[in-house]
Amino acid sequence: MATPNFESSRARAVWRTCLLSALRTALACTIVGVATLFGPQYIKKQIALPAFSYVTVILVVTDATLGDTFRGCWLAFYATIQGVCPAILSLWLIGPARLTAGTTAIAVAISAFVVVLPDYTHLIAKRIALGQIVLVYAIAYINGGLTEPVMHPVHVAASTGLGIVACVLALIFPYPSLACCEVKNNCKLFAENASERFNLFVKAFSAEDNTCALAFISQAKSLVKTGSKLLQGIKTKQESMKWERFPFKFLRPYGENPGSRFQDLQTPLRGMEIALDNYSPPFPVGILNLELKSGVEMLGERISEQIKNMSLDKSTTVPESNPENTQKFFQTLHTIQPTKKDLPSLFFLFCLNLLLNKPNANSIPKEVSTNPKQQDQEGFLKRTWTNYLSITKNNKRFMAAFKCSLSLGLSIYFGSIYSKGNGFWAGLPVAISLAGSREATFKVANVKAQGTVLGTIYGIIGCFVFEKYVKIRFLSLLPWFIISNFLRQSTMYGQAGGISAVIGAVLILGRKGFGPPSEFAIARITETFIGLSCSIMVEILLHPTRASTLAKLQLSKNFEILHDCIGSISFGSLGNLVESKNKLLSHVNEMGKFIVEAEAEPNFWFVPFHGVCYTKLMGSLSKMVEYLHFGSQAFMLLEQESGGIDNFVNKLDGDIKLFKDFIGSSMKCFEEVSLVKSLAILDKEFEKKKLSVDVELGTSPSSYDNIIRYASEEEIDENFRSYFQHSKEFVDQIVDGEELTGQIVLSLSALAFCMDGLVKETKEIEKAIKELVQWENPSSHVNLHDISCKVRALANIVAN
Repeated sequence: MATPNFESSRARAVWRTCLLSALRTALACTIVGVATLFGPQYIKKQIALPAFSYVTVILVVTDATLGDTFRGCWLAFYATIQGVCPAILSLWLIGPARLTAGTTAIAVAISAFVVVLPDYTHLIAKRIALGQIVLVYAIAYINGGLTEPVMHPVHVAASTGLGIVACVLALIFPYPSLACCEVKNNCKLFAENASERFNLFVKAFSAEDNTCALAFISQAKSLVKTGSKLLQGIKTKQESMKWERFPFKFLRPYGENPGSRFQDLQTPLRGMEIALDNYSPPFPVGILNLELKSGVEMLGERISEQIKNMSLDKSTTVPESNPENTQKFFQTLHTIQPTKKDLPSLFFLFCLNLLLNKPNANSIPKEVSTNPKQQDQEGFLKRTWTNYLSITKNNKRFMAAFKCSLSLGLSIYFGSIYSKGNGFWAGLPVAISLAGSREATFKVANVKAQGTVLGTIYGIIGCFVFEKYVKIRFLSLLPWFIISNFLRQSTMYGQAGGISAVIGAVLILGRKGFGPPSEFAIARITETFIGLSCSIMVEILLHPTRASTLAKLQLSKNFEILHDCIGSISFGSLGNLVESKNKLLSHVNEMGKFIVEAEAEPNFWFVPFHGVCYTKLMGSLSKMVEYLHFGSQAFMLLEQESGGIDNFVNKLDGDIKLFKDFIGSSMKCFEEVSLVKSLAILDKEFEKKKLSVDVELGTSPSSYDNIIRYASEEEIDENFRSYFQHSKEFVDQIVDGEELTGQIVLSLSALAFCMDGLVKETKEIEKAIKELVQWENPSSHVNLHDISCKVRALANIVAN
């Protein structure tokens, strides 16, 4: 098996990446150390804050390539314009001698607000600018009248510049660390990974017994996570590759990142995995006769070889295989009469077809209304929605900037009150760890504190070991850089904890003029605690909505969007389906972030977050997104291949409608039920309004029975039989050859498989929602249908 060899090569690549990153970081810090300790006196005088040079190195060079560093140069320059230049004017107007703890905190807060508010400013630029602001004002307050209003900010800028120069040199010597080379290597590894997975899936599909099939599937699944990481690594270097194109003209062939095109390979492989997971009868596969098996294996070998030979400078779509083999393969499918149990097998072959014939996304029809009044209404709704999103986005930006400015201001104020000479150490950790999005506040603060303590203790030990060799003690940082790289990749510490650990050690071993190491370490840990405490306090006061509440609201929003997606499943609404599916994917990913944060936040006096149940819901929603994606691919292929036969299309739409009614009504019910906070309060409200018979509406509760459209297994099976019959009639009308007929059989079967998958996941979601509501209301009897009826009835009373 090639799997162990691939895993070992992947492990070596991870070790090599971590080691190279640590060496580059160590080289950059060494350059800073040599310049500040052994450089000319003029340079030493200008670099008044070597500690911030080290901080700049950590912010820019960590896991960076040369392109990232070039971008970091521009961002540092832009940050200096934002941070240092206004500070020169402020110090000149105010006068450093008149600064107090209060005025310093206010100046820092106002400057921070101006820096963080723009949405277009890169996160690294914001962090560097905030760090500069903290140092300029806090040290000006410490030194008072001795501070030069112009030269002091210039020294801060020079310290930043030294860090940037060190980053560039470290990424160039001894040889350039290029993003295109890293991407090219990842492309090769991903191609090997994808080829290996593809081979294992084909072997599992062709296996003669369950034991072999399950073994192949298990081996393939062990490679999925690695493949996803490689693909993510390719995508994340897209911006860096653009920055490398300009100074190195010979890299122009590698200027385009292939991440999006490799995704076209990843998606069908995921479909094959889904097909094999859903295959329940014992192997071998029922439809796999000798002729079809031979065609699958022949085609599989060809595709596997083509995948393996993909590289960055070659086409990353699967090239056309031997036309005769392809034609022969599809000709063997045209006589198949699908049944429900055959759907997973045919869906597997459909995904194989996607590797050969990717549908043309440009052929998606745009639904344009011919009614002028309807067009005006749609335009008004679109403008209203755009304005709402713009206002919401502006409010979020304002609140993020206000929270950051208040956190920094309070950190500087309380840090300076505790220790005037070390006050800036309270604000600096808050400044350089600014987050680009919402974080798990307590968890991040915890790992930052742990990382700071670990790094500080390591720094003290390094000072003790190199007590007699002060000039070279920064060399002891090399092992810590390697350890910190692994800390950053760990689940326990992550990026925040790993970077805090690096900075904690660097500031101890690279410090100059801060007194004995142990005293400085205690002072810095205390100030860091003050800064993190202020940050947590501001986050709680200004953003009181818990992540668990946001996850609950996002869950309901996902059901609303999913309801719209289901309504768009038809031959005439493909454009709407694709648009709704993309929107759903974005919101499901957002819910995943809230779930991760909610699991990390403390419960206090609230009901514990039911992470297991939300994880189940997340899994089901993610699968439904995948089914919708493959369903849209099937629709696209059908429209391209068949040319549309209206009478049979209408019949197929009618068969699909039963599935849509069941799933859509269920999603509407889940949307309403998931927002109910307390069943006891709902029942009390319901009884208070005396809705046993709705006199005002002239209806009884039984009139709400259509909220959920229940479908028995017999109904579903009967609907599948009708769908297969109409599919057969549809296929019989195709007169363009057996190859095209075989492709249409696969597309129709894939559509049926996706509808079946959506029905199954709807039932799984129903179980999970019932479990979640029961968890939140342990003393109540849970009946989703009754709850939905009451919610709908109360809503109607309010509306009338």
